[in-house]
Amino acid sequence: MNRMLGVMLLVSMVACGNSRSTHPQNPNGKGPAPVDLKSASSFAVLTKSGVTDVPASAITGDVGASPITGAADNLTCAEVIGKTYSVDATGPLPCRITNATLLTAAVKDMMAAYTDAAGRTLPTATNLGAGEIGGLTIAPGLYKWGTGVSITTDVTLSGGPNDVWIFQIAKTLDQASAKKVVLSGGAQAANVFWQTFGDVTIQANAKFNGVILCQTAINLKTGASVNGQLLAQTQVTLEQNAVTK
Repeated sequence: MNRMLGVMLLVSMVACGNSRSTHPQNPNGKGPAPVDLKSASSFAVLTKSGVTDVPASAITGDVGASPITGAADNLTCAEVIGKTYSVDATGPLPCRITNATLLTAAVKDMMAAYTDAAGRTLPTATNLGAGEIGGLTIAPGLYKWGTGVSITTDVTLSGGPNDVWIFQIAKTLDQASAKKVVLSGGAQAANVFWQTFGDVTIQANAKFNGVILCQTAINLKTGASVNGQLLAQTQVTLEQNAVTK
């Protein structure tokens, strides 16, 4: 009897551990469980290597860079509706808030969120569209590519307000000029996670939705807009862009 109970307990622990760590399901809707950004959740733009900007951009949400000096944040106070954090006294004035501890925690949480998204298993589909998702309507789920992903025509994410999408992209993510990532059926940008190993490039006048968790750089070309968050482990480049958290 004791042996049987021990085996049952072991099986239960293994099953629960796998569910939590690699493929948790969304308890409130379709698709996987959302990625927890923790203290990075308030940031519209968060980077480790700074922000370059061709003004004027319009950022709604917090902005921060760490561990690089605040001088690497080239957004002016007039371009940001939110808090501008710096690790030192060289950040933009007069809006700069010096708080290295907060930024260290936020960057740590950003990196943990990237690792979480990258580590999810049991994808809904693998290499959907052979890496070209333009023209598709995509249901909530976990999608994995061993290649880059391109959006050369509008793509639609169709689902409810609590549904979740996670996109695991092994190389780059490129969205063509004036194309759109469309949300339909009540889908929310905060529930769409683009985990990308390579650079992300949103071309001129394109409209993007979702949280970008990027191992490298995020580049927005002239007039591109993002409804979501830019969370980059190197730098973010802006050219007269709108980013709304």
